[in-house]
Amino acid sequence: MIHLARKSQAALLMFALMLVAAGTAPSGSQAAQTPTDKPAPVPELSPGSGYLVGYIADPRNNLPNSFKVLMPPPASGTNPSTLPATTATVNSPGAQAFDEDVARRSFAMRGTPRWNQAISDSKLSFPHQGETYSCAINAPINATDTPYLYQLLHRVLTDAGSATYAAKDHYNRPRPFLMNKQPICTPEDYDALGKEGSFPSGHTSVGWSQAMILAEIVPDRQDEILSRGLSFGESRNVCNAHWFSDVLAGRIMGAATAARLHAVPEFLSDLAKAKQEVAAARAKGLKPSRDCAAEASALGQQPRLWP
Repeated sequence: MIHLARKSQAALLMFALMLVAAGTAPSGSQAAQTPTDKPAPVPELSPGSGYLVGYIADPRNNLPNSFKVLMPPPASGTNPSTLPATTATVNSPGAQAFDEDVARRSFAMRGTPRWNQAISDSKLSFPHQGETYSCAINAPINATDTPYLYQLLHRVLTDAGSATYAAKDHYNRPRPFLMNKQPICTPEDYDALGKEGSFPSGHTSVGWSQAMILAEIVPDRQDEILSRGLSFGESRNVCNAHWFSDVLAGRIMGAATAARLHAVPEFLSDLAKAKQEVAAARAKGLKPSRDCAAEASALGQQPRLWP
């Protein structure tokens, strides 16, 4: 069983950061207007990468440091008596056993619509990933109808993903598919993922940071948005690409990144304009960018992976 402190830490951090975000939300009068301009183009991290430069300058020093923020991941075969008291319960064999049990439960989803949804959620390229929350906000997310939101989510992807690498590189935790020898939902990524640390989940950090920001932009859809954010992280368990504790830690880093972005004036300006254009799109009755019925059916099939 995962140690209570880990779950409590995550819950308290997420609650506190949601309060921070709520305090900086644009006003209703702002939302009634529609931006008349388009966001200025942002360069790619490197030519042809498909990923935009994020909002955080010098991310190595200015993003939340996952190695400093997170407790160590569970370690297979670790003897708790040999560890410092502050980490013994986190690294106990029982914590790793829980991770392994969640992984085994995911095997039954192979080939199901939920498995196919997890494949879709694994693709971080834009425009595909940008549309992830379209059904949740009941509006399109694309470069034509909601350009500020579209570019904002693209840039947040870079920031939230980058925030996970200090811990990934330090712990270099083996992925579940390397341990249980079971398939992953994207076999074409097997070699690349196998060379990258599993803890914390970068996909989950991306998805949860975006969910927190969107819950601020469209507060009347917060339940749908946050539920989709949870399922986005769970897709990494369904894929057998991450351990359950990797996903929990990814949510912490996603929340921390979303809070950090609220200290960046450029982000706050784009956030206000994104709120305006989403309100305008919904007022016009513009439809989401995804097949919402198919998505709801696939996500509704999933039983909880943990007991």
